[in-house]
This record gives sequence, C-alpha cells and structure tokens, in this order.
Amino acid sequence: MKKVFLTIIFISILAPLVFYIFQVNTLANETYLIQSWEKKLSQLSGENETLEVNFSKANSLSNIENYLQNQNFEKVSQVKYIHILESSVAASR
Repeated sequence: MKKVFLTIIFISILAPLVFYIFQVNTLANETYLIQSWEKKLSQLSGENETLEVNFSKANSLSNIENYLQNQNFEKVSQVKYIHILESSVAASR
C-alpha cells in the first residue's frame, strides 16, 4: 500500500512539472517568433518607405516631361472636342 501511495505522489508531482516545462518551452518559442516577425516587419516597413520615395522621384513631373520629350510627343496648342449629336445612339439622356 505504501508503494502505491508513493507512486501516486510521485506522479502527481512529476505530471505538473512536465506540463510546466512544456509550457515554458512553448512560451519561449512563441516569444522568439514574435521578435523575429517584428524585426522582419520593421525591415519591410523601411523598404516600403524607400520604395515610396523612389516611386515619387520616378513619377515626378520633370521626369514625365523628359520621358514625353524623348518619345517625340508634341505639346497641344489647341484642344478640339468631338460634338455628339443628340440623335446619336451613344448620347446619354
């Protein structure tokens, strides 16, 4: 009877200890993953800011004008509009 009682006490002490070690290990692993993802997030945020600056520089008005001049576009001197007759099918009512 004494042997059974000692075995039950041993198991009742050992089971929560194993569970505690498992919980601490899981917590440490998840903390490491969170720190890793936060570092990756800050790195990607920095890259995003750099790309936004490069995009705004590339799409500046002076660069667009230079591109248009290199493509042999001409400035429009007078704008002519197409007048749609009311009897036409495409006219909105």
